[in-house]
This record gives sequence, C-alpha cells and structure tokens, in this order.
Amino acid sequence: MTSRRSVLLTLAALAAVCLSFASASAQRKGAKSDRKRTADAARHSNEAADVLRKIMSVPDHDIPHDLLDSAEAVAVCPGVLKAAFIVGGRKGDCSVSRRTLKRQWGAPVFYNMTGGSFGAQIGGTKTDYVLLFMNGDALKGLMEDKFELGGEVEATAGPVGRAAGAGTNPRLTAGILTYSRSKGAFLGASLKGVAVTPDNDLNEAFYGKKATELINSQEDTPVPSPVRALPLALNRYSVRMPKR
Repeated sequence: MTSRRSVLLTLAALAAVCLSFASASAQRKGAKSDRKRTADAARHSNEAADVLRKIMSVPDHDIPHDLLDSAEAVAVCPGVLKAAFIVGGRKGDCSVSRRTLKRQWGAPVFYNMTGGSFGAQIGGTKTDYVLLFMNGDALKGLMEDKFELGGEVEATAGPVGRAAGAGTNPRLTAGILTYSRSKGAFLGASLKGVAVTPDNDLNEAFYGKKATELINSQEDTPVPSPVRALPLALNRYSVRMPKR
C-alpha cells in the first residue's frame, strides 16, 4: 500500500513539473510573439516616418504644406517593390495616420499595397508612395476590405513644391492625391489599378482591433510609444486645421 502511494505521489510530482515546463514554454512563446508584433509595428511606422522626412527635406520639391494641413489622412508606403517579367506587379506595406477629433495625427494603421500590370517589361524597382486622403469620401475606401485607386474615389497625381501648392486647389476635385519617390526623384504619381487592403494580422496583433475600427475611430487617445514615429513626423510638417 505504501509502495503504491509513493508511486502515485511520484507521478503527481512529475505531472506538476511537466505542467510547469509547459506553462513556462507557453509564456516564453507568448513573450516572443509580443516582441515580434511590436517590432513589426514599430518598423512600419519608423520606415514611413523616414520616407516622409526625406521627401519634406527637399526645398521646393516637397509636398505642399497646405495640402498636408488639410488632409484627413496620410498613407506612407515605403519601398514598394515593382517587379516585372512579362507580367508585373506591386507589393508593399503602408502605414496610415488619420486626424483625430482634435486634429492631431492618430496612431498608424497598417495596410498592404498590391497591383498588377501586363505587357513586355522586365526588371524591378523599389518606390516610396505617399497618399493624401483629402476628405471623408476618400476615407470610405479605407473602411472596406479592399479598395482600388482610381475607382469610386478620384485619385490624381499631387502637385509638388510651394508654388504648386499655392497655385492650385486639387483637393476640390480629387479625393486622393498620390506621390512617388524613386531613386531620389520625387513627383506626383498616377496610380491606377493599385489595391489597398488592411493588414489585419498586424493590426489585431498590435492593437487588438481591425483596420476598419481603427480608421473609423477619431478618439484622442495616446499613440503607443513604439509607433509614434509617423504621427510625430506628420505633426512636424503640418498644423492642426479645424475640421471642415
């Protein structure tokens, strides 16, 4: 009887040790997953901020400040790869910051940019894109699972430089102004047939919410410190305009 009891106690002790190891392993995996999602979110925001700084640091060839001031949201898509061999396509990540109720820039929401083209082409390039969403109608596309530039909302190449911004008023006719930067050159870009879709794997992992909920919300809540880079860069180059 004593021997049987000893065996049972030994088995119980072994089971407790196994459970302890399993719990510790799960905690390590969870912590590793938390670090990865935070690192991914921070990388997207930092890369987007870096693109914006490079664009805005070129006098008279930057995005007109009055357009940034008036924009309802800004998407920055760094290093979008356009690869082509007969059939071409684009693939990249975008960080989107929207104005809050107090007209500050909100925490970046993460999206993907994809698109295709056909024809005799070969080669591959990386291009930075910046998209200015100028009104509420333009933002409706971001509330959907997928929207295509040049579809329901007009998208047009945005003007560059101080004179261009002062001499035109494109926000009255276009919902989205688009720009590109490749090999040091920065100019307005015509983007058609390019789809923007939410990266909800990353949004839900980092924020616990989907892109639609994040973009729709304009609450003036603190931006998480790992992803502050893009909102801070936007604050540097634009002012708080009253809501129209």
